[in-house]
Amino acid sequence: MTLDTAAGQTQVPSARPSEARERLLRVASELFYREGIHRTGMDRILSDAGVTRATMYRHFVGKESLVAAYLRREDDAIRTAFTAAMTPDSSPSDLVDHLLEAIADDIALNHTRGCPFINAAVEYPDATGEVRRIVAEHRAWFRDAVHSALEASGAADPAEDTEALVLLRDAALIGGYLDGATATRATFLRTARRALEH
Repeated sequence: MTLDTAAGQTQVPSARPSEARERLLRVASELFYREGIHRTGMDRILSDAGVTRATMYRHFVGKESLVAAYLRREDDAIRTAFTAAMTPDSSPSDLVDHLLEAIADDIALNHTRGCPFINAAVEYPDATGEVRRIVAEHRAWFRDAVHSALEASGAADPAEDTEALVLLRDAALIGGYLDGATATRATFLRTARRALEH
């Protein structure tokens, strides 16, 4: 299964990793996810991160570059979690269970305010822009990862099952935010397992 990390980020090149850059990205990521991208102004981000505008421009060409880095950071975190869940010694029959548990854990523990990619897509309706391209790349990776796990597990119809799981994950991420992560996690696991029974 291919669960590699995303390619580079849109930013101004920097000679070495910067503590200020990491703090800026961490604070921006938290605010973008919790309060929304367009509702979060740069002044708030700079103030909360304790960095100057000049420092920000040394690392990012503007707010949209920072948004792209936020989404790449989310993508890397999700890929890392899924890679850890799909341990090399998993038997084919365990792969799907590991996959479903990883999705359920993400809903309950990491993304309790919905899917960061769906949220970003709502705020950036232009399907040709960089934000939507990153969203599409993440979704394509997730779809491929699910398909690979289902194929390796011997699923009778991995293509159809992949589409079902992608849809269930989208719904569960939104439901977790609106209805509570604990109940949604249990419902997701029960519904997904039932959907995969042929």
